[in-house]
Amino acid sequence: MMNLFANLPTDRTVEHFQDIVSQGNVRIERIVSYGQQSPEQGWYDQSQQEWVMVLQGRGIVVFDDGREFDLTAGDSLLVAAGQKHKVSYTDPAHATIWLAVFFD
Repeated sequence: MMNLFANLPTDRTVEHFQDIVSQGNVRIERIVSYGQQSPEQGWYDQSQQEWVMVLQGRGIVVFDDGREFDLTAGDSLLVAAGQKHKVSYTDPAHATIWLAVFFD
């Protein structure tokens, strides 16, 4: 059993990625951010679809076409395969906990 809100990493200087399930073409990951954001240059451009939900905190996801989504606890977003995107904000004062599901 795993509690997604327990045992949060204490190092706030980096973003933390933890696979929960990885089987076949599906991967479920917990991401814990402490104010981190994507590098200013470049975009994530993934070969799989990604469904992401903010479980705690706040994060802003921006697409290369200018769309911006301000996500708080309970909000989710589907990022299509090949859709260029980045995280432009996470709360530096509190942990932002994301649940990400990658699939074909």
